[in-house]
Amino acid sequence: MPVASNYTSVMEFILLGIPNTEGLENMLFVLFLAFYLFTLLGNLLIFLTILVSSNLHTPMYFFLGNLSVFDIFFPSVSSPKMMLYLMGQSRTISYQGCACQLFFYHFLGGTECFLYTVMAYDRFVAICHPLRYTVIMNRRVCTGLTLGTWLGGCLHGSILTFLVFKLPYCGSNEVDNFFCDIPVVLPLACADTSLAQTVSFTNVDVVTLTCFFLILTSYGHIVLSILKISTAEGRRRAFSTCSAHLMSIFLFYGPVMLIYLRPASSPWLDSVIQVLNNIVTPSLNPLIYTLRNKDVKLALRKVFTQMVHISGV
Repeated sequence: MPVASNYTSVMEFILLGIPNTEGLENMLFVLFLAFYLFTLLGNLLIFLTILVSSNLHTPMYFFLGNLSVFDIFFPSVSSPKMMLYLMGQSRTISYQGCACQLFFYHFLGGTECFLYTVMAYDRFVAICHPLRYTVIMNRRVCTGLTLGTWLGGCLHGSILTFLVFKLPYCGSNEVDNFFCDIPVVLPLACADTSLAQTVSFTNVDVVTLTCFFLILTSYGHIVLSILKISTAEGRRRAFSTCSAHLMSIFLFYGPVMLIYLRPASSPWLDSVIQVLNNIVTPSLNPLIYTLRNKDVKLALRKVFTQMVHISGV
């Protein structure tokens, strides 16, 4: 983790929270707590179900299990601190805590971005090369791709954190958001931020757009392969294996592109989009992958039946 410069005088930052929500703290606390608990329980349930169900030990569900782990950690970067100050606790966060928030936010966000790309490639191989699927997506390849997403996300987060926190902070310490992120921390630096701003936003843009382009390429080939299937039932079945993933991609990339790829910045709109990205979207993935996936629903029923049977004994 990058260390503070000798010229840094700011030792802590003040999180101003979501703009224009004064007087709504209690309602927001209950709402965000409900989403956060649902996110933790839902994704933990998905992960444990995949872990104990032998019929789900396939590449597709291996990656889905990884996604569930990330969806547990990702909202945990900002939600606990936000709920504490909604309860009336201090809004201050230490310099090191702010740096940690920014690092883990982009580490996990970058990892999830890479993971969605890998999941799209997995669907591409399954639909476009079904006879070679188990050979191409073997255990070693799946493990390597997963490690690559972790390492890529770690490198992404490290670069951004270094760029932001190598600058001196000696003036205002008020962060105009509910957690520390590049657009709200960089303007507080008391040095020229043009290089850091250009490189950091270019880094985010390149990672996001490259992954998005690779996903579009994979699904372009998938659509062409599905259209070649002669029966309507076959086309429907092939598309159903991708629909949940497509919905998750839309929910993940939509807020990211709105925050980092648009020229103007509105603090209120940015905060609302960040709430959707940090809290709401991770809570929806368990619903998306259970309601639209027969294998997961069947495995969940078996797990619940076993739990009831064990508790009955």
